[in-house]
Amino acid sequence: MTVFYLLRGSEPEPKGPRIGFTVGKALGGAAKRNRIKRRLREAVRLNGFPEALAVDVVINPKRSALRVEFRELESEVAKAFRTVEKSREKGKLR
Repeated sequence: MTVFYLLRGSEPEPKGPRIGFTVGKALGGAAKRNRIKRRLREAVRLNGFPEALAVDVVINPKRSALRVEFRELESEVAKAFRTVEKSREKGKLR
């Protein structure tokens, strides 16, 4: 999967992260795309994201997100979140 992120600093009081998913038609029919989104939402929910971090995150999954073991998907989401947090700590959040 590909993860894009952007710090929300222009708002008066940015409140927590906003997470979105882009699942294009190339990944399959509506049922497959919805299943991918459900799996990703659950992986995000289980890994949590710091509420203090005001960032927009967009997750763009690959076709394998439907077939891969859920634990591996969850691990990839957690790794992406750690990368976002490290970028913020280093001041490199884009």
